[in-house]
Amino acid sequence: MKKELFRFLIILSLFFSNFQFAQQEKGITGYSNWLDGWTDFKPATTSYGEPTQILSGEISEDMQLNKKDVYLLLGDVFVTDSATITIEPGTVIKGDFKTKGSLIITNGSKIIADGTETDPIIFTSSKAVKKPGDWGGLFILGNAPINTFGKTAALNNGLTPSSNELISYGGDDDINNSGKLKFVRIEFAGKRTKNYGYFNGLTLAGVGSKTLFQNVMVSYCEGNAVKVIGGNVILEQMVSYKATKNDYMFNSGATATISNSIAVRSPYVSSPEGSRCLYVSSTHKDEEVDLSRRQTDVIAENLTLFNLSSDLKNDINLGLVKEAIFVDAETSFSINRSVISGFNPAVILDEAIELNDTNLSKIKFTSTYFNNCRGNIFIANQANNDDLESWYGSRAFNNVYAKGNDSETFIAAHHRRQPDFRLKINKIYAANDND
Repeated sequence: MKKELFRFLIILSLFFSNFQFAQQEKGITGYSNWLDGWTDFKPATTSYGEPTQILSGEISEDMQLNKKDVYLLLGDVFVTDSATITIEPGTVIKGDFKTKGSLIITNGSKIIADGTETDPIIFTSSKAVKKPGDWGGLFILGNAPINTFGKTAALNNGLTPSSNELISYGGDDDINNSGKLKFVRIEFAGKRTKNYGYFNGLTLAGVGSKTLFQNVMVSYCEGNAVKVIGGNVILEQMVSYKATKNDYMFNSGATATISNSIAVRSPYVSSPEGSRCLYVSSTHKDEEVDLSRRQTDVIAENLTLFNLSSDLKNDINLGLVKEAIFVDAETSFSINRSVISGFNPAVILDEAIELNDTNLSKIKFTSTYFNNCRGNIFIANQANNDDLESWYGSRAFNNVYAKGNDSETFIAAHHRRQPDFRLKINKIYAANDND
């Protein structure tokens, strides 16, 4: 009898566990909070010790960075000549403030940064009091296709290479392998340059699909957290936290899949010119794009896009809150089983996108939970978006519109050090999309 009861309790617990997981299909997923252990949401107070090794100039032979040392990136450091830089779990690399220290993995070279959940690899500021924009960032360049004229381009944003070849990217290899970033944190990057604006925390230019990106956190970046320029990338369990500009930016014919990932925006640190969780475009400069080549195509699954506001209604009224997603013309974008919470509105489509079957078939919003947004899917600069709202509000798309507050919607979104952005499914309720 006891054995049968014990077996019944096990079956019952497994049933409820599986039921809970199935119910948590929107937004980030997982039986446990996969942010625990390797992330740091208060990195300004974390001390890593003084640098013991300096990295500078060009690294033209295979090199390993070890946990026992703390490394300082002095100026622009280029990994060249098909060399591989391997970084041991737990290693700390600091970007120098005065020289905007940056690490650039040139086309044909590799980075193997394979951290662990308990021993992540950390790129951070060299300053004692850390702030966004303290250092440059991490750049990975490959030879996957881009959509600008010609097969290659140069990353012209303030780097100082010894030759143009060191900043070139693009080619024909869609599955190009530039290495691995796993359990990696990039903190306080995005230094401003005089003529080229802000660096990105992580720049992926012409990177191919065999390059692995998994469990990468970019926090407190003064520029874009992650910028994907062309290429063919797969991003999994990514975290962008309180970036000043965009969280994930895709352009130049990027083919990208991003899944089970988070963007957390703060209305108090966003760029005054506007910034989004996702910015999807084929190019910033129309004269550079070759429309005969592929468009930017982004597939998003199980994303949580969250605006971390202490007074959302007031922040919206003050103009501090913008849209979560911007989709430009000449692109394809789909998002499924995701959460968009606390934006004004949730999505803006470029005004050049004509509402017809061809264009709407390339822009898909399905099984997505729109929460606490002042409007959902709009065309830029149009006063009346009723047709678009009705289209994506159809039952065929299975989207949900709600007005739940953060404590009702997420498990622990406002926890200072160990937030949990998974949905608190049992308390979700539907509501009209407007106040």
